[in-house]
Amino acid sequence: MDFSARQLVAILLFTTFHLLVRSTMGVQALKPTTIKLDTELKERLSRLSSVKDRSAHKLIIQAVTEFVEREEQRQAFLAEAVAAWEDYELTGIHLTSEEADDWLEQLEQGRDVEPPACHV
Repeated sequence: MDFSARQLVAILLFTTFHLLVRSTMGVQALKPTTIKLDTELKERLSRLSSVKDRSAHKLIIQAVTEFVEREEQRQAFLAEAVAAWEDYELTGIHLTSEEADDWLEQLEQGRDVEPPACHV
């Protein structure tokens, strides 16, 4: 499912309150908002809605939820990579690519081996 940046922004605007506003009971509070879709995307959404037997609203919520979760995971991964790089710069502790490749190759062969020791 490919959306243009403009379409993603429109979908995100549509569901911002839905995703961000929560009651103290953990139930999501829905706030109405609108989005503007070009004719082609609206028709595609309508067809998909009919095929899936789900409302367009539910499909949009699902798409935005999956997008936000994926992007949050990507951001967490990037933050972890930056933290690892900063740790390397501070300590110099690392594995060479050859050491990592050798270890991974052993794992692929079904051997239960410990990772090699990191070094400076």
